[in-house]
Amino acid sequence: MPQRHRHLPESYRNEEFLSSREARSLRILSEYLEPQRRFARYKVDDTVVFMGSARTVSRAQAEKELKAAEEGQGDIDKARRQLEMSKYYEAARELARRLTEWSKGLSDEERRFVVCTGGGPGIMEAANRGASEAKGINVGLTISIPIEEFDNPYITRELSFHFHYFFMRKFWFAYLAKAVIVFPGGFGTLDELFELLTLVQTGKIRKHLPIVLFGKEYWNETINFEALVHYGNIDPQDLNLLYQTDSVDEAYTFLVDHLARYAIEERGAIL
Repeated sequence: MPQRHRHLPESYRNEEFLSSREARSLRILSEYLEPQRRFARYKVDDTVVFMGSARTVSRAQAEKELKAAEEGQGDIDKARRQLEMSKYYEAARELARRLTEWSKGLSDEERRFVVCTGGGPGIMEAANRGASEAKGINVGLTISIPIEEFDNPYITRELSFHFHYFFMRKFWFAYLAKAVIVFPGGFGTLDELFELLTLVQTGKIRKHLPIVLFGKEYWNETINFEALVHYGNIDPQDLNLLYQTDSVDEAYTFLVDHLARYAIEERGAIL
C-alpha cells in the first residue's frame, strides 16, 4: 500500500511559518488590518490621545504608600515625590471625563472624540478611567514588552488592542488623533511626543493637530525648547506647535475650541 503523508496545514494556518522572519510583513500588515476592522465596526474615527508616565499613581494610592513609608515600610522621599506627581493622574482623569462628556453631547454621533491611551497604568489608566466614569467608550493600545502585562481595567473591552511593533502602535495613535495631551513621562512619552512634533513640523501630518503639554514646571525643566530655538535647530514659530498649561480648565477650553473649529467645522484633512 502507498504510504500516507502527514497532512500539513495551509500556509496561513502554519504557526511556524507565521512566526518566522519571512512572514514578518504579514505580521506587520495584521497590526494594520485587524485594528482597522475593529475601529470601523465601532465607528471610531476620531480620538483624543493621552500620553504620559506609566509610573504615576492615583492620589489615593500615593497617600496610602506615603502612610506606609512613614510607618517604616518604604522610602519616604520617593513616596512624597509620588504624592506630588499624583496630581497629574487626577488631572488626566478629570480632563478625560470632561472631554468624553462633551463629546457625548455632540449632535453628530459619527463625530465622537474617543479617549485613546497606551493602555497601561499611570496616566494611561487615569485617562481611560475618566472616560469610563463618563460612561464613554475608550481605546487602549498596549504593547508587548518584557515585563508583566499591564492592561488597565478601564479600557472598553472591544477596543483593547495589543501590539508587537512599536511603529504600528504609534501609527494608530497618530492616524485617528484629532488632539494630543502629553503629561509628564519618561523615554516612551518623549519618543511619542517628538515623533508627533516631527510629523507635524514636516507636514507629514496634514490635519490640524493641537498638542498640549500638561505640567509647565516639569516640561520646562525637562526640555529646553527655547534653547533649540537659540541654537538654530528649530524655528521660533515651531514653539507654536505646543500649548503648555497646568490647568484642566485651560486644557479643556483650548481642546474643545480647536476640536470644534477644525475637526468638526472643517472636518480636518486626513493624515
